[in-house]
Amino acid sequence: MEFDLDKLLQNERHDLIVMEIDSYLNRKSEYGEIMATLNEAQKTFLIIENLEREINNGGFHQFYWNSSGNYGNETVDALIKIGANKTAKIVKRANSEFKNGMVPKDRVERQNQMELIEEKAEENWNNCTTDFYRYEDNLTQLLVEFVLKNKADFEK
Repeated sequence: MEFDLDKLLQNERHDLIVMEIDSYLNRKSEYGEIMATLNEAQKTFLIIENLEREINNGGFHQFYWNSSGNYGNETVDALIKIGANKTAKIVKRANSEFKNGMVPKDRVERQNQMELIEEKAEENWNNCTTDFYRYEDNLTQLLVEFVLKNKADFEK
């Protein structure tokens, strides 16, 4: 399937633009398993979309439990990069449940830590999930603006 960014960006529905780019990057990276196939701008985009997908499917617990949690720390930076500072603060608050606020990159290690902390962390994670759902940052709009600013990086 050919990816035509110029044609895609003509769509008036930003949610569809984001979904198409997300699908393209997921295929390109084998659903996040091989992030090395993506450049920095593409990684930023996919990390944010993975956060949004997981939070909407099962909150922060699911985000950390699944492979998306491998990028728990980078997610804060990715959000700041696109200007989603309020959302970045929420993720940072959720990350604070891990030792020194650092989410383990290794999934098994992270899941083991989660089993030790989840009872204490659950209330904070639930509150962070609720705050995320307020969408104080329009992630869709910010992602489209990010793509437009970094267009050359998404044409590769």
